[in-house]
Amino acid sequence: MARSKKTKLTILGKHIRHPLNQLECFPKPNHVQTVTLTTSEFTSLCPVTGQPDFQTLTIEYAPRERCVESKSLKLYLWTYREQGVFCEALSAKIAQDIVAATECAWCRVTIDQVPRGGIGVKAVSEIRHPASA
Repeated sequence: MARSKKTKLTILGKHIRHPLNQLECFPKPNHVQTVTLTTSEFTSLCPVTGQPDFQTLTIEYAPRERCVESKSLKLYLWTYREQGVFCEALSAKIAQDIVAATECAWCRVTIDQVPRGGIGVKAVSEIRHPASA
């Protein structure tokens, strides 16, 4: 996953109609302690059956200097629509990418899958940036 440390936003305001494996960031406004991003329209594929998994995704993080720009996040999440990945691995990967892009103090990613076959899965991954440990 490419990350953008620069503050110039290249995605916002553009007509992009395809997934992008890039998270752009902007400078954190003063006094912002935590950021929570949620979507109930997150999908990926079961790596075994290829069937779609529908999920609610919540990303919480404590920014130090940069915040994730939401359009780049939307396009980044779109890359998982055609990927076969287990829910647990997906929550860990997204958390790693948020920490890498923002260098936030900590990040928690919760994925709550819609039950299929009567079983729901909820995976929570939490990462602290090495400089915060």
